[in-house]
Amino acid sequence: MTDNSLPTALVTGGARGIGAAIVRDLARDHRVVFTYVSAEAAALALQAAVPGSLALRCDLTAPEAPARLLAQVLDATGRLDLLVNAAGMVEAEDALALAPAAMARQMQVNALAPAALISAAARHLPEGGAVVNITSINATFPPAGAVTYAASKAALESYTRGFAKALGPRGIRVNAVSPGAVERDHAPRPPELVGAFLAETALAELATPGDIAQATRYLATAPGVTGVILPVSGGFRL
Repeated sequence: MTDNSLPTALVTGGARGIGAAIVRDLARDHRVVFTYVSAEAAALALQAAVPGSLALRCDLTAPEAPARLLAQVLDATGRLDLLVNAAGMVEAEDALALAPAAMARQMQVNALAPAALISAAARHLPEGGAVVNITSINATFPPAGAVTYAASKAALESYTRGFAKALGPRGIRVNAVSPGAVERDHAPRPPELVGAFLAETALAELATPGDIAQATRYLATAPGVTGVILPVSGGFRL
């Protein structure tokens, strides 16, 4: 990572699935630093496959993690031009018997850590820099078995709009991609769940991680676009 002419992108949760697709796409014209928690083998394999990338282990459930991560990125690359908050977690739950510890973990990873990263990164992002958050269609259509996850993603969408206002005067754009159900080789969904989703989707097909990566690139590079929550759901519940 010695070519300072390339912009630097930080992608949280980049080892697998959507995050990995974003890493591969951005690496065409960025130096990419990405994080992982438990998927070390996948992260190291991706780092080896993507020239110039750097994998860093980062557990975003720790409140001090965002500041430490940003310091590592700046130490390794000397700059930050794009932040993609793709890390997320969901825990199945009974809406009538919520567990405070599980609620706190999901809120921390899905909303509070991304917000802390944006706040800290804003001091280093240049004019023309960008932030893209990966939210979820569940922020609008919360499932009964994951109400905290849905609430955390709704909070991230609110942060997206709030930071877009706060950072707009500095020429920094903040947007979000809101995926619907996405193909995921590492954790396939039960066929009956996929069928139920497709029955309510205009295109009758799942999005791919590459679809989300394309939308992320658009929001990362589109002048004049900020405060947008872009659904990539195949037309879920139109």
